[in-house]
Amino acid sequence: MQDDNNKNMILATVLSMLVLLVWFYFFPPEQTQVPVTDQIAQTDTGSAALPSAAGDPSLAPAIASTPAETRDVALAKTDRLPIKTDRVEGSISLTGARIDDLKLLDYNVRLNDPSERVTLLSPAGGPDAYYIVHGFSPAGSLTFDDVPTASTVWAIENGTTLTPSTPVTLKWDNGQGITFRRTISIDDDYMFNITQSVENNSGNDVALAPYGLIAQKGPIKRAAYGRKESSTGGVYILHEGIVLQNGENLEEIDYKDMPDENYSDLERANVKVIESSKAGWIGFTGKYWMTTLIPDNAAFKAVSKYSETADRYQAETRQATMIIPAGQTTEVKSRLFAGAKEYDAIRSYENDTGVTKYIDSIDWGLFFFITKPMFALLHFLNGVIGNMGWAIIALTFIIKSLLFPLAYKSFVSMARMKELQPEMEKMKEKHGDDRQAMQKATMELYRSKKVNPAAGCLPILLQIPIFFSLYKVIFVTLELRHAPFIGWLTDLSVPDPSSLLNLFGLMPWGVPGADSIFVIFSIGIWPILMGITMWMQQKLNPAPTDKTQAAIFAWMPWVFMFMLGGFASGLVIYWVANNTLTFLQQYTIMRSQGVKPDILGNIFKSRKKEDA
Repeated sequence: MQDDNNKNMILATVLSMLVLLVWFYFFPPEQTQVPVTDQIAQTDTGSAALPSAAGDPSLAPAIASTPAETRDVALAKTDRLPIKTDRVEGSISLTGARIDDLKLLDYNVRLNDPSERVTLLSPAGGPDAYYIVHGFSPAGSLTFDDVPTASTVWAIENGTTLTPSTPVTLKWDNGQGITFRRTISIDDDYMFNITQSVENNSGNDVALAPYGLIAQKGPIKRAAYGRKESSTGGVYILHEGIVLQNGENLEEIDYKDMPDENYSDLERANVKVIESSKAGWIGFTGKYWMTTLIPDNAAFKAVSKYSETADRYQAETRQATMIIPAGQTTEVKSRLFAGAKEYDAIRSYENDTGVTKYIDSIDWGLFFFITKPMFALLHFLNGVIGNMGWAIIALTFIIKSLLFPLAYKSFVSMARMKELQPEMEKMKEKHGDDRQAMQKATMELYRSKKVNPAAGCLPILLQIPIFFSLYKVIFVTLELRHAPFIGWLTDLSVPDPSSLLNLFGLMPWGVPGADSIFVIFSIGIWPILMGITMWMQQKLNPAPTDKTQAAIFAWMPWVFMFMLGGFASGLVIYWVANNTLTFLQQYTIMRSQGVKPDILGNIFKSRKKEDA
């Protein structure tokens, strides 16, 4: 009786899990959406009364904004200085000297449609505001009236357009003998260099604290991805939010974990202190795009916070207060990355320009020691082959080849177990429901045939982190976005668009959307191949002696086919390739051990047995 209860409990648990998985697949939790028409607060005092690295108050400036109906209206409200390179275009607002307009020219919002490029930065006052501010917080006898703020209108001292070959310089004089200049340059990719200088002719020493600030209205998931393009699709395999490198360690803070700003509580304000001579950095990261502030070789405080009233996330760098003697000029340098998380570009910034551990801005996951070299290999294969789909298949083949020595022992054990299946069936008929006798006879059979059923467990366990790492690498790879494979697969970052309902494109009608109850039948060719290859692989393994377990295992390939069919087609290609190679390896090893699998024959035999 106790055994029957245990079996029923296991069955109920498994079925409950399947029901929950199917429910969340078709009815995912509603994602909180911030209305894009909401505007940033009229004034925002930023972060007040937080001590600087030197112990003096460091106040961020007010971020002034005027409600605007569209992004274009917000852009038109201030005079601007154009930004133009082969890879980005945008502008700098002369009001506040904010970098708040940037589009990525190499990335379209829609596949094969260059009419709209991915928008990364947008001005305050418009929808999806996302911008960068640099400046000085006043200290000592100075006040905000003595330093440029968000409402300060800068003059162009040098340059008309920011390009890789023509930096620009902005200037503002406070009328009391202090002149502020900001020189901005940009390279051929996504790195801005910002030099801030202060010329002190006031007759007195002055104290200022440099800062950098990234602000965005709501999470990065909207404007930065174009037309609300989902960054993760609700899958919690990727970090999105704050990424912070203190020169020694990497820290990641999800959007949901950023506390609401509270100026009287430093812990709730989430102040991170960086004390390192190396170039640390902080910023916002998504699946494909990123912005980071990089003070040049200086210790700084890193601040991350969220304002519920303004629905604004903020990342800041605050450097120590510096004293500028009368009659002297002092400058401070920093960098700003704003662009796509391209492996080559980020790696070059780390290796060639000394940005500390910048390659870690890509989310390598728990098994980073595996995913990093695996990512490098996939990137290399894509460069050689020129097609990401074939590169995924090639990478899977290489990984399976390297793991073959581990898999061999496991497959041999399965082959021996498969060979003993007829004798196991006879023992089951002989002992019936006498589990103790059945267990004793089974152990005796294993002993006489010198079969260790646990021999294949360790190799399988060792392969698990490698498979998870490969899954992670394919998921975070930017090269999958809008990447074609063969035939109808024109974007490996989205699900297979073919469908059973229109005979895989042979019929002229469309297919139901994700909100239709008939979406379960809108299954593509590659997900079907995934189910078939999983089923073929399963048929090589010994079937469970328990009928309930056997029935559950028999349905698993088809359940997974529908559940995982909505994943990115690049991932499904990996699963098909992995299942196919695993089947071929296991089939070959079983044949070498004298076992001749007859998959179709076994199906007909099992059906005849059920009919009888």
